[in-house]
Amino acid sequence: MSCTFKTTRRVEFHETDMAGIVHFANFYKYMEQAEHEYFRSLGLTIVDKQADGSIIGWPRVSAQCSFESPACYGDLLEIRLNIERIGVKSLTIEYDLWRDETKIARGRMKTVCCQFTHGSPMQSIAIPERMLLKFEASMDQDE
Repeated sequence: MSCTFKTTRRVEFHETDMAGIVHFANFYKYMEQAEHEYFRSLGLTIVDKQADGSIIGWPRVSAQCSFESPACYGDLLEIRLNIERIGVKSLTIEYDLWRDETKIARGRMKTVCCQFTHGSPMQSIAIPERMLLKFEASMDQDE
């Protein structure tokens, strides 16, 4: 089973360096934007306010990116998100960034489901069943 969620974005001028090439830090932003769009496509949100006033969120515990080809101002990038693993408390997500037929970068992030109330420390929790069911259902189909 796999889940491939796809989205696109155009490289903006302010995301580039003096040579017109995307600054490496922006690839992490692109991956995070794809993650947020994926959550929204499932009817979920990254910051999920609960009835008791607590918030369920998804902080990253690891992030990496390997660069294969430069992306430049004006390029239209396709970001392909794939859920690599659903753990009890975490998601491991792979990202492939493409410009036409050229692979630009590959990334991976591990994010942990946490709950917190303002003024209290964040605690990792099991992924709530309503969310887990949506993640699992998305893995049964490719977009």
